[in-house]
Amino acid sequence: EHFETDRDTGLALSSLPAPMFSRNDFSIWSILRKCIGMELSKITMPVIFNEPLSFLQRLTEYMEHTNLIHQANASDDSIERMKCVAAFAVSAVASQWERTGKPFNPLLGETYELVRDDLGFRLISEQVSHHPPVSAFHAEGLQKDFVFHGSIYPKLKFWGKSVEAEPKGIITLELPKHNEAYTWMNPTCCVHNIIVGQLWIEQYGNVEVINHRTGEKCCLSFKPCGLFGKELHKVEGYILDKSKKKVCNLYGKWTECMYTVDTATFETHKKNDKKASEDKKSSKQSSDSEETLQSGGDLLEVIPGSQLLWRIAPRPVNSVQMYNFTTFAMQLNELDKEIEAVIPKTDSRLRPDIRAMENGDIDLASEEKKRLEEKQRAARKNRSKSDDEWKTRWFHQGPNPHNGSQDWLFSSGYWDRDYSQVPDIY
Repeated sequence: EHFETDRDTGLALSSLPAPMFSRNDFSIWSILRKCIGMELSKITMPVIFNEPLSFLQRLTEYMEHTNLIHQANASDDSIERMKCVAAFAVSAVASQWERTGKPFNPLLGETYELVRDDLGFRLISEQVSHHPPVSAFHAEGLQKDFVFHGSIYPKLKFWGKSVEAEPKGIITLELPKHNEAYTWMNPTCCVHNIIVGQLWIEQYGNVEVINHRTGEKCCLSFKPCGLFGKELHKVEGYILDKSKKKVCNLYGKWTECMYTVDTATFETHKKNDKKASEDKKSSKQSSDSEETLQSGGDLLEVIPGSQLLWRIAPRPVNSVQMYNFTTFAMQLNELDKEIEAVIPKTDSRLRPDIRAMENGDIDLASEEKKRLEEKQRAARKNRSKSDDEWKTRWFHQGPNPHNGSQDWLFSSGYWDRDYSQVPDIY
Protein backbone atom coordinates (compact mmCIF):
# COMPACT_ATOMS: atom_id res chain seq x y z
CA GLU A 1 0.00 0.00 0.00
CA HIS A 2 2.86 2.30 0.94
CA PHE A 3 4.23 1.58 -2.55
CA GLU A 4 1.02 2.84 -4.15
CA THR A 5 0.88 6.03 -2.10
CA ASP A 6 4.37 6.86 -3.31
CA ARG A 7 3.04 6.61 -6.82
CA ASP A 8 0.00 8.75 -6.20
CA THR A 9 1.74 11.60 -4.45
CA GLY A 10 4.42 11.72 -7.12
CA LEU A 11 7.12 11.52 -4.46
CA ALA A 12 10.39 9.80 -5.27
CA LEU A 13 10.09 6.06 -4.92
CA SER A 14 11.64 4.85 -1.68
CA SER A 15 10.87 1.14 -1.70
CA LEU A 16 10.62 -1.84 -4.03
CA PRO A 17 7.36 -3.80 -4.36
CA ALA A 18 8.80 -6.74 -2.41
CA PRO A 19 11.79 -7.37 -0.14
CA MET A 20 14.53 -9.75 -1.30
CA PHE A 21 14.73 -13.48 -0.58
CA SER A 22 17.21 -14.97 1.82
CA ARG A 23 20.11 -16.49 -0.08
CA ASN A 24 21.14 -18.62 2.91
CA ASP A 25 19.55 -21.84 1.67
CA PHE A 26 21.44 -21.81 -1.60
CA SER A 27 24.96 -23.04 -2.09
CA ILE A 28 26.75 -21.08 -4.76
CA TRP A 29 29.64 -23.51 -4.38
CA SER A 30 27.77 -26.38 -6.04
CA ILE A 31 27.61 -24.26 -9.19
CA LEU A 32 30.98 -22.58 -9.06
CA ARG A 33 33.28 -25.45 -8.15
CA LYS A 34 33.14 -26.58 -11.79
CA CYS A 35 34.50 -23.26 -13.02
CA ILE A 36 37.66 -22.28 -11.18
CA GLY A 37 39.67 -19.87 -13.33
CA MET A 38 36.96 -19.78 -15.99
CA GLU A 39 35.26 -16.81 -17.59
CA LEU A 40 31.94 -16.50 -15.81
CA SER A 41 29.99 -15.00 -18.70
CA LYS A 42 29.49 -18.51 -20.04
CA ILE A 43 27.85 -19.87 -16.88
CA THR A 44 24.14 -19.75 -16.12
CA MET A 45 23.62 -18.72 -12.51
CA PRO A 46 20.38 -19.30 -10.58
CA VAL A 47 18.32 -16.15 -10.33
CA ILE A 48 18.48 -16.12 -6.50
CA PHE A 49 22.00 -14.62 -6.73
CA ASN A 50 20.77 -11.72 -8.85
CA GLU A 51 19.43 -8.29 -8.00
CA PRO A 52 16.36 -7.10 -9.95
CA LEU A 53 18.24 -4.80 -12.33
CA SER A 54 19.89 -5.31 -15.69
CA PHE A 55 23.60 -4.49 -16.00
CA LEU A 56 22.47 -1.60 -18.28
CA GLN A 57 20.54 -0.17 -15.34
CA ARG A 58 23.44 -0.78 -12.99
CA LEU A 59 25.72 1.22 -15.34
CA THR A 60 23.26 4.11 -15.19
CA GLU A 61 24.16 4.48 -11.51
CA TYR A 62 27.35 6.20 -12.69
CA MET A 63 25.06 9.21 -13.14
CA GLU A 64 23.85 9.57 -9.56
CA HIS A 65 26.33 12.36 -8.77
CA THR A 66 25.92 14.33 -12.01
CA ASN A 67 26.05 17.51 -9.91
CA LEU A 68 29.86 17.06 -9.88
CA ILE A 69 29.90 17.40 -13.69
CA HIS A 70 27.84 20.60 -13.44
CA GLN A 71 30.26 21.82 -10.77
CA ALA A 72 33.27 21.11 -13.02
CA ASN A 73 31.58 23.00 -15.84
CA ALA A 74 31.02 26.05 -13.65
CA SER A 75 34.73 26.43 -12.81
CA ASP A 76 37.12 28.52 -14.89
CA ASP A 77 40.22 26.80 -13.55
CA SER A 78 41.24 23.51 -15.19
CA ILE A 79 42.75 22.13 -11.97
CA GLU A 80 39.49 22.82 -10.10
CA ARG A 81 37.63 21.08 -12.94
CA MET A 82 39.97 18.08 -12.67
CA LYS A 83 39.21 17.82 -8.92
CA CYS A 84 35.47 17.63 -9.69
CA VAL A 85 35.94 15.14 -12.53
CA ALA A 86 38.15 12.92 -10.34
CA ALA A 87 35.53 13.05 -7.57
CA PHE A 88 32.90 12.13 -10.17
CA ALA A 89 35.00 9.14 -11.32
CA VAL A 90 35.14 7.90 -7.70
CA SER A 91 31.47 8.65 -6.98
CA ALA A 92 30.48 6.68 -10.09
CA VAL A 93 31.55 3.42 -8.45
CA ALA A 94 30.32 4.23 -4.92
CA SER A 95 26.98 2.48 -5.33
CA GLN A 96 28.85 -0.86 -5.64
CA TRP A 97 29.33 -0.86 -1.87
CA GLU A 98 27.65 -3.98 -0.37
CA ARG A 99 25.88 -4.65 -3.70
CA THR A 100 26.60 -8.35 -3.71
CA GLY A 101 23.65 -9.30 -5.93
CA LYS A 102 24.59 -9.87 -9.54
CA PRO A 103 22.79 -7.70 -12.10
CA PHE A 104 21.04 -9.61 -14.92
CA ASN A 105 23.13 -10.07 -18.06
CA PRO A 106 21.52 -7.86 -20.71
CA LEU A 107 20.17 -9.62 -23.80
CA LEU A 108 21.66 -8.68 -27.15
CA GLY A 109 19.78 -5.60 -28.37
CA GLU A 110 18.40 -4.75 -24.91
CA THR A 111 18.28 -0.99 -24.24
CA TYR A 112 17.76 1.23 -21.23
CA GLU A 113 17.06 4.94 -21.12
CA LEU A 114 16.83 7.37 -18.25
CA VAL A 115 15.80 11.02 -18.40
CA ARG A 116 16.29 13.02 -15.20
CA ASP A 117 15.21 16.64 -15.53
CA ASP A 118 16.13 17.28 -11.90
CA LEU A 119 19.74 16.14 -12.47
CA GLY A 120 19.94 17.65 -15.95
CA PHE A 121 20.76 14.61 -18.11
CA ARG A 122 19.39 11.90 -20.37
CA LEU A 123 21.08 8.56 -20.97
CA ILE A 124 20.67 5.70 -23.43
CA SER A 125 22.46 2.35 -23.24
CA GLU A 126 22.42 -0.73 -25.45
CA GLN A 127 23.81 -4.26 -25.18
CA VAL A 128 25.92 -4.17 -28.35
CA SER A 129 27.60 -7.58 -28.12
CA HIS A 130 26.81 -10.88 -26.41
CA HIS A 131 30.13 -12.79 -26.64
CA PRO A 132 32.00 -10.95 -25.20
CA PRO A 133 29.25 -9.09 -23.30
CA VAL A 134 29.62 -5.37 -24.07
CA SER A 135 27.32 -2.60 -22.85
CA ALA A 136 27.58 0.85 -24.43
CA PHE A 137 26.13 4.02 -22.89
CA HIS A 138 25.81 7.66 -23.90
CA ALA A 139 24.59 10.42 -21.58
CA GLU A 140 24.24 14.09 -22.37
CA GLY A 141 23.41 17.21 -20.42
CA LEU A 142 19.92 18.52 -21.13
CA GLN A 143 21.49 21.94 -21.78
CA LYS A 144 23.99 20.31 -24.19
CA ASP A 145 26.53 21.15 -21.49
CA PHE A 146 28.31 17.76 -21.32
CA VAL A 147 28.59 14.35 -22.94
CA PHE A 148 29.52 11.26 -20.91
CA HIS A 149 29.95 7.98 -22.75
CA GLY A 150 31.67 4.64 -22.71
CA SER A 151 31.45 0.91 -23.23
CA ILE A 152 32.03 -1.68 -20.54
CA TYR A 153 32.98 -5.30 -20.94
CA PRO A 154 32.86 -6.70 -17.39
CA LYS A 155 35.44 -9.45 -17.46
CA LEU A 156 34.56 -11.80 -14.59
CA LYS A 157 37.04 -14.27 -13.17
CA PHE A 158 36.40 -16.78 -10.43
CA TRP A 159 39.30 -17.35 -8.02
CA GLY A 160 37.96 -19.99 -5.62
CA LYS A 161 36.94 -17.68 -2.79
CA SER A 162 36.21 -14.55 -4.78
CA VAL A 163 34.87 -13.27 -8.09
CA GLU A 164 36.83 -10.47 -9.71
CA ALA A 165 35.19 -8.12 -12.22
CA GLU A 166 37.53 -6.11 -14.37
CA PRO A 167 35.47 -3.45 -16.17
CA LYS A 168 37.34 -3.23 -19.44
CA GLY A 169 36.51 -0.17 -21.51
CA ILE A 170 37.17 3.57 -21.66
CA ILE A 171 35.01 6.20 -20.06
CA THR A 172 34.90 9.66 -21.63
CA LEU A 173 33.58 12.96 -20.34
CA GLU A 174 33.41 15.94 -22.70
CA LEU A 175 32.83 19.53 -21.58
CA PRO A 176 32.15 21.52 -24.78
CA LYS A 177 32.15 24.89 -22.97
CA HIS A 178 35.83 24.38 -22.11
CA ASN A 179 36.58 22.38 -25.24
CA GLU A 180 37.83 19.59 -22.97
CA ALA A 181 37.71 15.81 -22.88
CA TYR A 182 38.65 13.57 -19.96
CA THR A 183 39.12 9.80 -20.18
CA TRP A 184 39.67 7.06 -17.59
CA MET A 185 39.03 3.37 -16.86
CA ASN A 186 37.25 2.06 -13.76
CA PRO A 187 38.96 0.08 -10.97
CA THR A 188 38.63 -3.69 -10.55
CA CYS A 189 35.77 -4.83 -8.32
CA CYS A 190 35.99 -8.00 -6.26
CA VAL A 191 33.30 -9.91 -4.34
CA HIS A 192 34.82 -11.92 -1.47
CA ASN A 193 33.63 -14.99 0.50
CA ILE A 194 31.63 -16.38 -2.38
CA ILE A 195 31.56 -19.82 -0.78
CA VAL A 196 31.16 -19.24 2.90
CA GLY A 197 30.89 -16.28 5.26
CA GLN A 198 29.72 -12.73 4.78
CA LEU A 199 29.99 -11.50 1.19
CA TRP A 200 31.92 -8.23 0.94
CA ILE A 201 33.09 -6.00 -1.87
CA GLU A 202 36.41 -4.34 -2.51
CA GLN A 203 37.64 -2.17 -5.40
CA TYR A 204 41.29 -1.78 -6.22
CA GLY A 205 43.71 -0.67 -8.90
CA ASN A 206 44.93 2.60 -10.38
CA VAL A 207 42.66 5.00 -12.20
CA GLU A 208 44.23 7.69 -14.35
CA VAL A 209 42.03 10.61 -15.40
CA ILE A 210 43.54 12.55 -18.32
CA ASN A 211 42.54 16.00 -19.54
CA HIS A 212 43.35 15.71 -23.25
CA ARG A 213 43.37 19.46 -23.87
CA THR A 214 45.71 20.58 -21.09
CA GLY A 215 47.72 17.40 -20.53
CA GLU A 216 46.88 17.52 -16.82
CA LYS A 217 46.43 14.16 -15.11
CA CYS A 218 44.88 12.83 -11.94
CA CYS A 219 46.34 9.54 -10.67
CA LEU A 220 44.09 7.76 -8.19
CA SER A 221 44.94 4.60 -6.31
CA PHE A 222 42.08 2.45 -4.97
CA LYS A 223 43.82 0.59 -2.14
CA PRO A 224 43.36 -3.13 -1.57
CA CYS A 225 42.11 -3.95 1.90
CA GLY A 226 45.46 -4.98 3.40
CA LEU A 227 46.03 -6.73 6.72
CA PHE A 228 43.50 -5.91 9.46
CA GLY A 229 41.41 -3.97 6.94
CA LYS A 230 43.39 -0.81 7.59
CA GLU A 231 43.20 0.41 4.00
CA LEU A 232 39.66 -0.79 3.30
CA HIS A 233 37.82 1.43 0.75
CA LYS A 234 40.61 4.02 0.75
CA VAL A 235 41.42 6.08 -2.32
CA GLU A 236 44.47 8.33 -2.57
CA GLY A 237 45.93 10.29 -5.42
CA TYR A 238 47.30 13.52 -6.80
CA ILE A 239 46.95 15.88 -9.76
CA LEU A 240 49.91 16.55 -12.05
CA ASP A 241 50.16 19.64 -14.24
CA LYS A 242 51.42 19.26 -17.80
CA SER A 243 55.06 19.51 -16.67
CA LYS A 244 54.34 16.52 -14.35
CA LYS A 245 54.55 18.64 -11.20
CA LYS A 246 52.24 17.67 -8.30
CA VAL A 247 49.62 20.40 -7.82
CA CYS A 248 47.58 18.89 -4.98
CA ASN A 249 46.55 15.60 -3.37
CA LEU A 250 43.20 13.85 -3.14
CA TYR A 251 42.14 11.28 -0.55
CA GLY A 252 39.02 9.66 0.84
CA LYS A 253 36.96 6.48 0.65
CA TRP A 254 35.05 5.40 -2.45
CA THR A 255 32.18 4.41 -0.14
CA GLU A 256 31.70 7.87 1.36
CA CYS A 257 33.73 10.97 0.44
CA MET A 258 36.68 12.61 -1.32
CA TYR A 259 38.85 15.50 -0.09
CA THR A 260 41.60 17.60 -1.64
CA VAL A 261 44.54 19.24 0.16
CA ASP A 262 47.83 20.84 -0.90
CA THR A 263 50.71 18.42 -1.41
CA ALA A 264 53.06 19.77 1.29
CA THR A 265 50.38 19.41 3.98
CA PHE A 266 49.50 15.93 2.74
CA GLU A 267 53.10 14.71 2.78
CA THR A 268 53.81 16.12 6.24
CA HIS A 269 50.67 14.40 7.53
CA LYS A 270 51.77 11.09 5.97
CA LYS A 271 55.24 11.37 7.53
CA ASN A 272 53.84 12.08 11.00
CA ASP A 273 51.39 9.22 10.61
CA LYS A 274 54.16 6.81 9.74
CA LYS A 275 56.32 8.01 12.61
CA ALA A 276 53.42 7.66 15.07
CA SER A 277 52.73 4.08 14.04
CA GLU A 278 56.44 3.20 14.25
CA ASP A 279 56.63 4.70 17.75
CA LYS A 280 53.62 2.62 18.71
CA LYS A 281 55.26 -0.55 17.38
CA SER A 282 58.53 0.09 19.21
CA SER A 283 56.75 0.67 22.52
CA LYS A 284 54.94 -2.66 21.94
CA GLN A 285 51.63 -1.25 23.09
CA SER A 286 48.70 -3.26 21.92
CA SER A 287 46.28 -0.47 22.68
CA ASP A 288 42.55 -0.40 22.03
CA SER A 289 43.02 1.43 18.76
CA GLU A 290 44.78 -1.59 17.29
CA GLU A 291 41.85 -3.78 18.27
CA THR A 292 39.28 -1.54 16.62
CA LEU A 293 41.25 -1.56 13.37
CA GLN A 294 40.93 -5.31 13.07
CA SER A 295 37.18 -5.10 13.20
CA GLY A 296 37.18 -3.55 9.75
CA GLY A 297 38.44 -0.25 8.44
CA ASP A 298 39.35 2.77 10.50
CA LEU A 299 37.61 6.11 10.28
CA LEU A 300 38.96 8.51 7.72
CA GLU A 301 41.14 11.15 9.31
CA VAL A 302 40.48 14.52 7.73
CA ILE A 303 43.71 16.49 7.30
CA PRO A 304 43.40 20.11 8.50
CA GLY A 305 43.07 22.51 5.56
CA SER A 306 41.29 19.97 3.34
CA GLN A 307 38.41 20.86 1.04
CA LEU A 308 35.49 18.41 0.68
CA LEU A 309 34.84 17.49 -2.97
CA TRP A 310 32.07 14.94 -2.62
CA ARG A 311 30.05 13.16 0.04
CA ILE A 312 27.68 10.25 -0.56
CA ALA A 313 23.96 10.48 0.20
CA PRO A 314 22.87 8.06 2.94
CA ARG A 315 21.07 4.90 1.80
CA PRO A 316 17.37 4.51 2.55
CA VAL A 317 16.44 2.85 5.86
CA ASN A 318 15.12 -0.30 4.18
CA SER A 319 18.13 -0.68 1.87
CA VAL A 320 19.34 -3.97 3.39
CA GLN A 321 16.03 -5.73 2.62
CA MET A 322 16.13 -4.18 -0.85
CA TYR A 323 19.40 -5.65 -2.21
CA ASN A 324 21.39 -2.78 -0.59
CA PHE A 325 20.02 -0.42 -3.25
CA THR A 326 20.49 3.34 -3.05
CA THR A 327 17.39 5.50 -3.53
CA PHE A 328 18.63 6.19 -7.07
CA ALA A 329 18.83 2.44 -7.81
CA MET A 330 15.33 1.80 -6.43
CA GLN A 331 13.87 4.15 -9.03
CA LEU A 332 15.62 2.66 -12.06
CA ASN A 333 13.09 -0.04 -12.89
CA GLU A 334 10.02 2.01 -12.13
CA LEU A 335 7.47 1.88 -14.93
CA ASP A 336 4.62 4.34 -15.13
CA LYS A 337 2.21 5.08 -17.97
CA GLU A 338 4.24 8.08 -19.16
CA ILE A 339 7.47 6.13 -19.48
CA GLU A 340 5.75 3.10 -21.00
CA ALA A 341 4.21 5.27 -23.70
CA VAL A 342 7.60 6.40 -25.08
CA ILE A 343 10.18 3.63 -24.52
CA PRO A 344 10.99 0.98 -27.15
CA LYS A 345 9.98 -2.62 -26.45
CA THR A 346 13.68 -3.47 -25.88
CA ASP A 347 13.88 -1.36 -22.68
CA SER A 348 15.02 -3.24 -19.54
CA ARG A 349 11.93 -2.03 -17.66
CA LEU A 350 9.83 -4.32 -19.89
CA ARG A 351 11.99 -7.38 -19.27
CA PRO A 352 9.74 -9.99 -17.63
CA ASP A 353 12.30 -11.90 -15.53
CA ILE A 354 13.60 -8.74 -13.81
CA ARG A 355 10.07 -7.48 -13.25
CA ALA A 356 9.02 -10.81 -11.70
CA MET A 357 12.00 -10.77 -9.37
CA GLU A 358 11.34 -7.18 -8.33
CA ASN A 359 7.77 -8.21 -7.52
CA GLY A 360 9.05 -11.07 -5.37
CA ASP A 361 8.02 -13.96 -7.67
CA ILE A 362 11.26 -15.90 -7.80
CA ASP A 363 9.88 -18.97 -9.61
CA LEU A 364 8.43 -16.89 -12.42
CA ALA A 365 11.69 -14.90 -12.61
CA SER A 366 13.62 -18.13 -12.98
CA GLU A 367 11.33 -19.53 -15.70
CA GLU A 368 11.34 -16.27 -17.64
CA LYS A 369 15.11 -15.92 -17.44
CA LYS A 370 15.48 -19.40 -18.89
CA ARG A 371 12.94 -18.68 -21.63
CA LEU A 372 14.65 -15.43 -22.63
CA GLU A 373 18.09 -17.04 -22.76
CA GLU A 374 16.73 -19.85 -24.94
CA LYS A 375 14.98 -17.37 -27.21
CA GLN A 376 18.26 -15.48 -27.60
CA ARG A 377 20.14 -18.70 -28.45
CA ALA A 378 17.55 -19.73 -31.04
CA ALA A 379 17.71 -16.31 -32.69
CA ARG A 380 21.49 -16.54 -32.89
CA LYS A 381 21.27 -20.00 -34.49
CA ASN A 382 18.81 -18.71 -37.08
CA ARG A 383 21.10 -15.82 -37.92
CA SER A 384 24.11 -18.07 -38.41
CA LYS A 385 22.05 -20.32 -40.72
CA SER A 386 21.08 -17.47 -42.98
CA ASP A 387 24.42 -15.56 -42.66
CA ASP A 388 22.57 -12.65 -41.07
CA GLU A 389 24.79 -10.25 -39.17
CA TRP A 390 23.39 -8.77 -35.96
CA LYS A 391 23.17 -5.02 -36.38
CA THR A 392 23.40 -2.75 -33.34
CA ARG A 393 20.70 -0.06 -33.38
CA TRP A 394 22.01 2.98 -31.56
CA PHE A 395 25.79 2.56 -31.38
CA HIS A 396 28.59 1.74 -33.83
CA GLN A 397 32.16 0.60 -33.33
CA GLY A 398 34.90 3.14 -33.89
CA PRO A 399 38.04 4.67 -32.41
CA ASN A 400 37.68 6.83 -29.30
CA PRO A 401 38.15 10.39 -30.63
CA HIS A 402 40.55 11.32 -27.81
CA ASN A 403 42.88 8.38 -27.36
CA GLY A 404 42.24 6.26 -30.44
CA SER A 405 41.44 3.00 -28.67
CA GLN A 406 38.52 0.86 -29.79
CA ASP A 407 35.18 2.12 -28.54
CA TRP A 408 31.44 2.10 -29.18
CA LEU A 409 30.06 5.49 -30.22
CA PHE A 410 26.50 6.79 -30.20
CA SER A 411 24.91 6.82 -33.66
CA SER A 412 22.24 9.35 -32.62
CA GLY A 413 18.64 8.80 -33.71
CA TYR A 414 17.48 7.20 -30.47
CA TRP A 415 15.74 10.29 -29.12
CA ASP A 416 13.74 10.77 -32.36
CA ARG A 417 11.44 8.13 -30.84
CA ASP A 418 10.98 6.01 -33.98
CA TYR A 419 11.24 2.42 -32.74
CA SER A 420 9.38 0.66 -35.55
CA GLN A 421 12.46 -1.41 -36.45
CA VAL A 422 13.54 -2.65 -33.03
CA PRO A 423 13.83 -6.44 -32.55
CA ASP A 424 11.49 -8.53 -30.43
CA ILE A 425 13.83 -9.87 -27.75
CA TYR A 426 11.46 -10.57 -24.86
